[in-house]
Amino acid sequence: MAKLNKDDVIASLKEMTILELNELIEAIEEEFGVSAAAPVAVAGAADAGAAAAEPTEVTVTITDIGASKVNVIKAVREITGLGLLEAKQKVEATPAVVKENIPTAEAEEIKTKLTDAGAVVEVK
Repeated sequence: MAKLNKDDVIASLKEMTILELNELIEAIEEEFGVSAAAPVAVAGAADAGAAAAEPTEVTVTITDIGASKVNVIKAVREITGLGLLEAKQKVEATPAVVKENIPTAEAEEIKTKLTDAGAVVEVK
C-alpha cells in the first residue's frame, strides 16, 4: 500500500461533503481517543474563572468635573433623576458617588456618559 502525503490528504478532504467530513472526524476521535471539543471546554473554564474574579456590583464616582461643569450636571441629572439644584450640589462636592451597587454593564454606560460630558470617573 502506498503512503499518502499531506497534499493527497488535503486534496481528498477538499472533495468530501460536510457530512463525510463529520463522519471522518468522529472516526478519528474514536480511533485515537481524542476529542475535538476538549479545547473549547478548557477555554470556557478559563473564562468562568475570570468572570468570578470580577465584581458584579460596582460604584461610580466622579473624581473631577473637568472644564465643562454644566454638561456634567446635565449628565448627572439624566443618570440619577435628581433636580437641577441637587445635581449641581452633587457635582460640586467631588469626589461624588453617582450610583452605588449597580451592575458592571450599567456602570460602564454611566462612565461613558460622564466622560463624554467632560468628567473624570472612577468605577470600583
